[in-house]
Amino acid sequence: MTVHLLMSAGRGPQECAWALAHLLRRLEGGATRRRLATHRVETVAGDRPGTYRSVLVRISGAGADEFAASWTGTLGWQAPSPYRASAGRKNWYVISERCRVDASRTAFAEADVEIVACRTGGPGGQHRNKASTAVRATHRPTGMVVVVDTERQFTLNRRIAVRLLRERIEHGDEVAERAVTAARWRVHDRLVRGNPTRVERP
Repeated sequence: MTVHLLMSAGRGPQECAWALAHLLRRLEGGATRRRLATHRVETVAGDRPGTYRSVLVRISGAGADEFAASWTGTLGWQAPSPYRASAGRKNWYVISERCRVDASRTAFAEADVEIVACRTGGPGGQHRNKASTAVRATHRPTGMVVVVDTERQFTLNRRIAVRLLRERIEHGDEVAERAVTAARWRVHDRLVRGNPTRVERP
């Protein structure tokens, strides 16, 4: 079982990035005790050394899902600010949410394309009326269909149809990947201060 958690200091002050670093180490320590593996897939450093604005951490092993659930939501780190002695505030918040890392890509194989010769109506001369030169191509895994009748030769229409299917599927994968990335970035704006689901202390 593998789970990805995105931990973010959101738009909070530098103490939140400091808190995130402490919470991350606490999470990693807890995972080790449960014999789970963790890996920092992606980190964005904070303004101060050793701090993080965000960290994408991968948790793997039996029980990863349950462990990740205990570290999901608004997390609190309760300690005085190390940067501002005058600050009376002692509660610093971080958001932690499960997220997808990569959109699943559709493997395109020409063997998955069903080609059917067909006739098309409309103008085009006697050749078009007499011969089935048009192509209807169906990508079986996705159900995507294209019809091509621009050329007079079946083989040319077939080649164009396969190319169009490949391009449309790849474009769909790119759109899906952008959506996954955008969803991850929206996590940074969802941090709610107060009512933490978990509070840790030094």
